[in-house]
Amino acid sequence: MDLSHALKTRYATKAYDATRRIPEETVKQLLEALRYSPSSVNAQPWHFIVADDEAGKQRLAKATPADSEVVYNRKKILEASHVILLCSRDELPKSYLTEVLNKEEQDGRYATPADREGMEAARAGYVHQHLEAGDVAHWNQKQVYLAQGFLLLSAGLLGVDATPIEGFYPDILVEEFGFQEKGLTPQVIVSLGYHAEKDSNAKRPKSRLAPDVVFSKA
Repeated sequence: MDLSHALKTRYATKAYDATRRIPEETVKQLLEALRYSPSSVNAQPWHFIVADDEAGKQRLAKATPADSEVVYNRKKILEASHVILLCSRDELPKSYLTEVLNKEEQDGRYATPADREGMEAARAGYVHQHLEAGDVAHWNQKQVYLAQGFLLLSAGLLGVDATPIEGFYPDILVEEFGFQEKGLTPQVIVSLGYHAEKDSNAKRPKSRLAPDVVFSKA
């Protein structure tokens, strides 16, 4: 599938075919799309919870209780093939930044110790700016939404339907997965699979503002 076609045909799926499962090779590619997503100064301030079986989906579905105003999202979680919870890191401590730096060195990004030291100082500088501004958690959240965009586009290119879900109770998942102790905050759930015939959104034409409305020349 080419990029233009994927952009024009992907949409937020409203109902899934619970009998269809995403092939494992395709799942691997989707997870790689998340892992290789860009982030500011390559901080990778995220963690992803993958529900690939009924038990996992039931855990995530707890955040859409049957008697709640977000129950409309429950089936999108339970009937999808796979569901991913995207979390942001609350902080960027030195120990974590060192872990990132060590992995970069292991992957061959630094030709000399001076290169490593330069990157360490530059990244620390950006983190310090956000520490001073008191918005590290918000900065990290924005990076997670970059990853979500990569996941949604990759799903479209691979012929997989997807639904980004913000209608859930984060506090339930914080308790369910012990996120407070782990320094993580749940941001968005993405359901993945193949739409059902009853999906009301499948055949609606995509609508976007005209180019002259959203673009202007500098």
